[in-house]
Amino acid sequence: MIKRMYLDIFKDHCKKYRQMIMLSGPRQVGKTTTCKELSDFYFNWDRKEDREVILQGEDALAEKIGLNIRTAKHPFIILDELHHYPKWKQFLKGYFDTYGEDAHTIVTGSARFDLHKRGKGDSLMGRYFSFNMHPLSVGELLRPTLPKTEIAAPKKLSDEEWETLRRFGGFPEPFTAASDAFSRRWRKSRREQMIRTDIAKETGIKELDQLESLALILAKNSGSQVVYSSLANDIQVSEVTIRAWIKVLIAFFFGFTVPPWSKSLPNAIKKTPKWYLRDWSGIKDEGQKNETIMACHLLKAVDTWNDLGFGEYELFYLRDKNQKEVDFLVTKDEAPWFMVEVKTSETKVAPSLNIMQSKLNAPYAFQVVADLPFEPVDAFDKIREKPSVISMRSFLSQLP
Repeated sequence: MIKRMYLDIFKDHCKKYRQMIMLSGPRQVGKTTTCKELSDFYFNWDRKEDREVILQGEDALAEKIGLNIRTAKHPFIILDELHHYPKWKQFLKGYFDTYGEDAHTIVTGSARFDLHKRGKGDSLMGRYFSFNMHPLSVGELLRPTLPKTEIAAPKKLSDEEWETLRRFGGFPEPFTAASDAFSRRWRKSRREQMIRTDIAKETGIKELDQLESLALILAKNSGSQVVYSSLANDIQVSEVTIRAWIKVLIAFFFGFTVPPWSKSLPNAIKKTPKWYLRDWSGIKDEGQKNETIMACHLLKAVDTWNDLGFGEYELFYLRDKNQKEVDFLVTKDEAPWFMVEVKTSETKVAPSLNIMQSKLNAPYAFQVVADLPFEPVDAFDKIREKPSVISMRSFLSQLP
């Protein structure tokens, strides 16, 4: 079994804070497996026996696990897929207010919890912290422990693991199986279950064939700008519907969008986001795959830094109306921190990277090259006025 850094993250949180953990992440990313390693008691809303206990109320759940009897030990309680219960917020509010001090509670979901805003007067404010679980990354394979700093020292991932990660993606099952046949079947099954089961049940969308067609088009265009009018024409639905469906696909972790950065950048594009898949294993074009690998690693880093309270981080891309573009910009506390241009083999610095770093005054700018071998160099060793070229393996090894 692959050890996940989230195990240490959750243990550390529970040592320090009383709030529940609300854990979101894609289907089959490892939420249940990881949480079960911690759990003293595990309840899954989709299991009939567990559902009956939850429906009886928070007192029945507490009695089932012995929280009505005060003990020195605080057990770990896992409530899996609880958001399928229409009154989940009301249930958690009552449970936490009565028993929250006596247990460590983790609530998991395969869709973003903000998708399920049901009921009135059941605010959970102050009762939880949100955490995001992502697929495996270079940094997590190297250091499956609690990140103590934003940027780690460079470290080499073995050639075998690097090629496996690139080829089969970071979801634990296909990564472990390392089989093309398994990976193809797994991708198809995951997409169908997400659309035909999860989304159909939770959203009431009836046009599932058209929604799946949209998902397939987006899968072929990872790293591209989202042109809603073009997609609406392809799928034969309204632009309003396309926008709503893409929000649903994001909420269920099929992919994510990266918005453009427009502050302090003259003639910047302000509205059109770029789309990226969460799973890069099926992408055939090498340039597209490399950019998606970087996007997924940067999003994981940003979410992890935010979840751990290191600061406020966001992920953007840069593009102006003169077609000058840089693939990614990471901001820290609302200011440009570092920018990344991804190349497969080109080591000559892209002119746009120089121009954008100068315009934004970003402390760091990197041209990250996939084909360069690992070098034990620290990309963040000092602030540089000009962009530097670095191996993708070296750069990714410093992120969580």
